[in-house]
Amino acid sequence: MPSSPHIVSDVMTQTVVSVGRDAAFKEIVELMAQWKVSALPVLEGEGRVIGVVSEADLLPKEEYRDDLPDLSRTGGGAASATGSAAAAAKAARLAELAKASATTANALMSTPAVTVHADTTLAQAARIMARRGVKRLPVVDRIGILQGMVSRGDLLKVFLRPDAELAAEVHRTLAPLFPRQDVTTTVHDGVVTLRGTMHDRRLVPVAARLAQSVEGVVDVRLDLSVPDDQHR
Repeated sequence: MPSSPHIVSDVMTQTVVSVGRDAAFKEIVELMAQWKVSALPVLEGEGRVIGVVSEADLLPKEEYRDDLPDLSRTGGGAASATGSAAAAAKAARLAELAKASATTANALMSTPAVTVHADTTLAQAARIMARRGVKRLPVVDRIGILQGMVSRGDLLKVFLRPDAELAAEVHRTLAPLFPRQDVTTTVHDGVVTLRGTMHDRRLVPVAARLAQSVEGVVDVRLDLSVPDDQHR
């Protein structure tokens, strides 16, 4: 049977630096520099995540140091068809203006925080990051208490798995398809090559898909033949 997918708890960082609502702007910057992170979860109570302060939340203070956003560029004169887009753009610039004048985490943070649970698969976490445009995700339990953080770099750790370990897992995953051991598996730099004879050509795409599903596999190459009587 295929191995279980790797989940967030396999790669997340459990020691997490965080701040409270009242953390000052400079304190936040100093913590990011000290811990070499691009975002900090904001906590209240017993550790419930209420938001995240990222570098993107801090940058408006520098971006608008000399010039405030020109809100007039998003107003008036817009056709009704583009009215909603203009309103959204104006709201976004107002939010930037608010962050430019903010001095504490409470006003700087993005809330509600985009979070994941420890049992979220790495593929699911990657999709959430891509869709929401974030680089790090707080990992929380069922009531929102912080358990760790997972970053883009953490998700890439599966590609550091040794070739021998990948080959063994691919072999176990594909074993039910090849009871007669007619196909061999080799892995080099994360690229899986399947060589040998398959007795049912319908299983070729199945084998490729199963091999690709193993966490850490970069690509799958096929060097397979099918007996002549299977082509008839």
